[in-house]
Amino acid sequence: MSHYALEFEKPLLELESKIEELKQLSAAGTADFADELVKLEKKSKKLQKEIFADLSRWQIVQLSRHQARPYTLDYVRHLFTDFVELHGDRRFGEDPAIVGGFARFDGEPVLVIGHQKGRSTKENMQRNFGMPRPEGYRKALRLMELAERFRRPILTFIDTAGAYPGIGAEERGQAEAIAYNLEVMARLTVPVICTVIGEGGSGGAIALGVGNRVLMLEFGVYSVISPEACSSILYRDPTKAEKAADALRLTARDLKGFNIVDEVVPEAPGGAHRDHAKTAENVGEAMRRHLAELRKLSPEQLVADRYARFRALGVFDEEVV
Repeated sequence: MSHYALEFEKPLLELESKIEELKQLSAAGTADFADELVKLEKKSKKLQKEIFADLSRWQIVQLSRHQARPYTLDYVRHLFTDFVELHGDRRFGEDPAIVGGFARFDGEPVLVIGHQKGRSTKENMQRNFGMPRPEGYRKALRLMELAERFRRPILTFIDTAGAYPGIGAEERGQAEAIAYNLEVMARLTVPVICTVIGEGGSGGAIALGVGNRVLMLEFGVYSVISPEACSSILYRDPTKAEKAADALRLTARDLKGFNIVDEVVPEAPGGAHRDHAKTAENVGEAMRRHLAELRKLSPEQLVADRYARFRALGVFDEEVV
């Protein structure tokens, strides 16, 4: 677990630190703190449950960005075998902000694609903080078309603040690359399952998000715009991000209520960053169930299912004039 802690986590981490200290003293034979440890561990579990059961939307935004959360390659390590990463879009170059390749899931061949952030400053510079350029989306597109040719299911992992808005990216057709991904994903004839594992921001996220099933971790967020940018535009005040987060209704619970996501996947107690393996296990179980359902559909039914899913989003009032 990372030493980095969000403000609302600190009381819990301080209590856990005290528990660890008493365990070390007990192990060293300094004194017997068994009774005290039982009480503190019980208190720790209760506090953890209370904190994470009542998080505000802004706190969930912060949690979705926690630097110790598992990223795409962490899920690859926990859930897949024989992963072979493929590189380049065959047009311009390689974009490390998106990783993808073929692997085996429960022994079955699949394609895995996802946004990849970095842990250190150096790696974040290399990965561009998980914000893809056009070549990243075109690489993903190339791999998805390859998966369709070989009849492989596609599993995507969404975790980005958004597509990179730099001049070079715009010159190379950022908007067109995202739009074309949406078009091609909509007509893929293989099962597509998309999972929001952290922050799903704007078109940069939806470019990997047109699936038959869209899953979302309970402390993830998914929105057309970040709370900070929204507050700058709507309220002319970037400090009102917390207010904007409430207005955006961007949490997994909100989106499940709107039928925008199909399932909210529970994280490990205290958040995904505290136990990568348990969270990955939960994600794997959910993907396994949905993939089994989708495998029963024909190629034509898969396309129709995906089309119907996205056409059903939103609420409309019809008025006869």
